[in-house]
Amino acid sequence: MSYAGLASRMNSGRATRYDHTSVARWVRNSAIPRGDGPDLICEILGERLGRVLTLASIGMDRAAAGSADASLESALSRATALWRGDDQRTDIVGRTKLLRGPAAVAPVFDWENPPDDTDVSHRGTFRVGAAEVRRIHAARERYEQMYRRVGGVPVRPRVVAYLHRQVAPLVRGTYDDATGRELFRAVGGLVALAGIASYDADQQPVAQRYLLHALRLAKASGSRAFGGYVVALLANQAMYRGTYRQVVQYAETALRGARGHLSPALVVDLHALQAKAYARMGDTAGCHRHMARSHRIEIRPENEPPETGYVQPGLVAAQHAEALRRLGDLRAAQEHAEQALRPDDVHTRGQAHRLATFAHILAQRGEAEHAAAVGEQMLDRAAGMESGRIAERVRDLVDALSRYDTRAVRDLRARAAQHLDVLM
Repeated sequence: MSYAGLASRMNSGRATRYDHTSVARWVRNSAIPRGDGPDLICEILGERLGRVLTLASIGMDRAAAGSADASLESALSRATALWRGDDQRTDIVGRTKLLRGPAAVAPVFDWENPPDDTDVSHRGTFRVGAAEVRRIHAARERYEQMYRRVGGVPVRPRVVAYLHRQVAPLVRGTYDDATGRELFRAVGGLVALAGIASYDADQQPVAQRYLLHALRLAKASGSRAFGGYVVALLANQAMYRGTYRQVVQYAETALRGARGHLSPALVVDLHALQAKAYARMGDTAGCHRHMARSHRIEIRPENEPPETGYVQPGLVAAQHAEALRRLGDLRAAQEHAEQALRPDDVHTRGQAHRLATFAHILAQRGEAEHAAAVGEQMLDRAAGMESGRIAERVRDLVDALSRYDTRAVRDLRARAAQHLDVLM
């Protein structure tokens, strides 16, 4: 493809005026076009090559160039300001904008690369010790169990209030380096949960901020495993937002940056995420490659950290069912979806998601009655949950059954409307 040919394709249907000299400058000077130019180059060249390209593939992964002040002191100041503004219902949530492109990747680059924090000790108003760290861990566990039962909408303000009123004073307290690292590991877990709850409440910009703050705390803690977990959460959010190349970029960074420290469950989840991303981009080979990698890893729950408890039995099968559904391989997708439903020790939220996947596949296969029956089971599990993600699954199933008008489908549609009305 000539320089002029690439420029012409990039301008098609857009207000840009790239020409052959623009492309020559990118090649010669390692310059990077603004906005979504790099992603567009990936699409154009990837289509010609017949494979998916990432920003790293084309030499335009310059996350460090947009890196902001990554000092721990400034990061803590920004984090506590977010907790305060969010808890006090200021307009900070409305003013927070979603970071895109290099700005969304720069914090991940900073996490992966030096310099590390050599000393995180702090002198403040009162001494912080092991008892305070244990309380934060216990709070995270309590709020996570609540989240699984009732969803992110009611849990989010509780976690935010705890961060502002109970945790912020501890961060400003007195602690030595060792205690500080334990403190930041505990606080990071709670901040990550605030991000998860915000994501589930469909407040995506503020969710992203919480996750990026959690990632900075992970670096300060020195726990590469925890940092890899937070990057996996960012990859999950990128999947929801439809930025599939960023999913791959995040997942690859987590696997590379925390190599040798990640738990088997997290490695499995990262490969499953990449499989889903490649499926959304229509790359069948990439999808199956990462499905195969996730299949080869054995998970032992007793050896997993608390945060990876979401990788429950059958989750990988559910992830693969979604990927195969997107590829149009509905028979194989149904087999995986049925396998995902076999474990009987999955928490209620996980059951609702898996039933939604199974019902959607049945609807696509034309088995409307069976899909409606499974949809009723999904609504049984979702009763009492205030969750944007669950609501989205309900809407998707109703849409998938929109061309059917049987009694079972009408009953499901009416019940789904009631469920969604409660969340309005």
